[in-house]
Amino acid sequence: MIDQDVLDRTLRAALRDGGDFAEVFAEDRRATSGRYDDGKVEELVTGRSRGAGIRVVRGETTGFAHTADLSEAGLREAATAAAAAAQGDGGAATVVALERRDAARPHDVVVLPETVGKARKVDLLARADAAARAEGSAIQSVTASYADAHRRILVANSDGLLTGDDQVRTRFMVQCVAAGDTGMQTGMEAPGRSVGFELFDEVAVEDIARAAARRAITLLDAVPAPSGRLPVVLRRGAGGVLFHEACGHGLEADLVQKDASVFKDRVGEAVASPGVTLVDDGTFAREWGTFSIDDEGQPAARNVLIDDGVLTDYMWDLLRARTASRASSGNGRRESYQHLPMVRMTNTYLAAGATEPADIIRSVDRGIYCVQLGGGQVNTATGDYVFGVTEAYLIEHGEVTAPIRAAQLIGNGPETLRLVDAVGNDFETWTGTCGKNGQGVPVSAGQPTLLVRELTVGGTAA
Repeated sequence: MIDQDVLDRTLRAALRDGGDFAEVFAEDRRATSGRYDDGKVEELVTGRSRGAGIRVVRGETTGFAHTADLSEAGLREAATAAAAAAQGDGGAATVVALERRDAARPHDVVVLPETVGKARKVDLLARADAAARAEGSAIQSVTASYADAHRRILVANSDGLLTGDDQVRTRFMVQCVAAGDTGMQTGMEAPGRSVGFELFDEVAVEDIARAAARRAITLLDAVPAPSGRLPVVLRRGAGGVLFHEACGHGLEADLVQKDASVFKDRVGEAVASPGVTLVDDGTFAREWGTFSIDDEGQPAARNVLIDDGVLTDYMWDLLRARTASRASSGNGRRESYQHLPMVRMTNTYLAAGATEPADIIRSVDRGIYCVQLGGGQVNTATGDYVFGVTEAYLIEHGEVTAPIRAAQLIGNGPETLRLVDAVGNDFETWTGTCGKNGQGVPVSAGQPTLLVRELTVGGTAA
């Protein structure tokens, strides 16, 4: 995107008035999205954005400017603005000669989405709509969505780093609404991977649609959820978002340094039950949060945060790692060239154990089997959370029985980690977008089937 000699001169301009560190982050992003709503195409959009963000750090102050003009003049103007924002007062600055460093790709992309015609993408949406409606007359509404993105990035900084990455992601979502005597119920299925259009050689859109429709229809027979402290079995993948929100954010070094994390100063302590291992892994091939380098040019890494119940480390971006005299963990991420990087998760998951999922369910006399969670709220400083449950069932005498509706899970992240009584030998992930300080980035979360000894279930049953 930018010649190496131009990058070198831009970094020199950024540090001309004094500074400890300067960085150029350039991005070229193409994206397509489509929505098929109740039998017709409601949206089919293709867009492209290109630009660069320039960061200058001096002491505790960071200056940042971004531009859509990738010419040398445009970059120099942004560099000057960033330097001024960093309040440099003059002084010598040295820029190390840039050295290209290539990071290994976690996997290959077979079919770039932009090479596939829009007609084929619309055909996927139409097929999903038809498959969902074929599940029964109870299906009243179907919305199918397609999205792909191809993002090329380049990072150069005053430490001499010059590197880049080529990231491709493709996702498909179906949401169905079913109507019956108990009212309206919604079902959703939304797989996504950091792959190209070959996703649809592996996943049939008809299967995605049927899963969403069947979920909505099943919930029409749901009974009111019970209330109180109950054992909860989280089906594989279902609790990924819970641990991402209630535990993962508290292990991000920026929140730890701001005293906004319940895990502050607890490295080396037992914070979870034995057998619980929490990992953040940007190298987890084909997952939604996978990449070769983060948005500061650091190689993606597999970072064990909790090992067999013991807190071992936090997630770090480049600047916070420098202040702590350690290496970045590859967790510096940003939404686009218009944003500053910050500590963010990638693919965060609880590792599988040795217990058969069926044995976990049989061990519960009366409890909840949670299959899918919805949105929630988390206080990272305390770990307290509330999550809505979109699909769950009663467990009675060791068997999964009736579906339930209108349930919430209420708890505390660290306490939940300590209440894990069994870890299954299966595994699945959840695909989503993580929001933090107004920025969204692609992530995945996952876990095996788990038994949490007791959680507060908020329901409506008398």
